Amino acid sequence: MKILIVGGTGRIGTLLAKQLSARGHTVISASRQVVNTTTTMTLDLHAAPEKLAPQLKGMDLIYFVAGSRGNDLLQTDLNGAVNIMKAAELSGVQRYIQLSSAFALQPEHWHEGYLAGITDYNIAKYFADKWLMTQTNLAYTILQPGVLTEKPATGKVTFDVTKPGENSLADVAGVLAKLATATNTIGKVIMMGSGQQAISRAVANV
Repeated sequence: MKILIVGGTGRIGTLLAKQLSARGHTVISASRQVVNTTTTMTLDLHAAPEKLAPQLKGMDLIYFVAGSRGNDLLQTDLNGAVNIMKAAELSGVQRYIQLSSAFALQPEHWHEGYLAGITDYNIAKYFADKWLMTQTNLAYTILQPGVLTEKPATGKVTFDVTKPGENSLADVAGVLAKLATATNTIGKVIMMGSGQQAISRAVANV
C-alpha cells in the first residue's frame, strides 16, 4: 500500500515507518517542517483542508500520529487532526488510523493516575476522536495507548484495559503497523495496555 504517516518524524512515526517499510509498503513520512532525511513530505496541519487534499490524493491509508507534546494542543492535536480528516475525504482516501490516548473518550477517568496531569491533552483527543467517529465517513480505527515509555518492546499487549497504564513506544508502533491490514478493526476504538497476548493475536481478536 501507499501509506502516509502524519507526524512521521516523531518518536512513534519513525518506528512505525520502519515497520511498514519492512513489510513492503511505500511509506511517506510527513511533518510540518523538514526535520531530517526521513521527512518525505511537508504538511502544514494549520492549512485549510482544501489545500491539504491534493497532497493526500492517491494514498491507500493515512495514519495520524502527530502531536505537539502539549505546546499546540488546539491547532495541532485537535484542529490539525480534523483538517487531515476533512482533507482525506476530499481526496478520496478512506482508510484512516488515529493515535489517541487511553480513556480519552471517558472523561470520568481523567482524574485517575497520570491522566490527572494531561487533562487538556485528553480534551483535545476527546474531540478529535469524536469528530472522526461521528462527523466523517472514513474507515477509521482509533488506538488509545497508555503513557508512552522508552522501554524495550515486549511484543505483547492487552486491549482489556480498566485503569491507566503504560506502553512502550515500540509496542505502540507494532500495534499500529499491524492495524494497516486488519480490516476487522475498522470502526473500532482500541484501548491498549501492557499485557500477555501477542500483538498479532490481540489485533486478530478485536
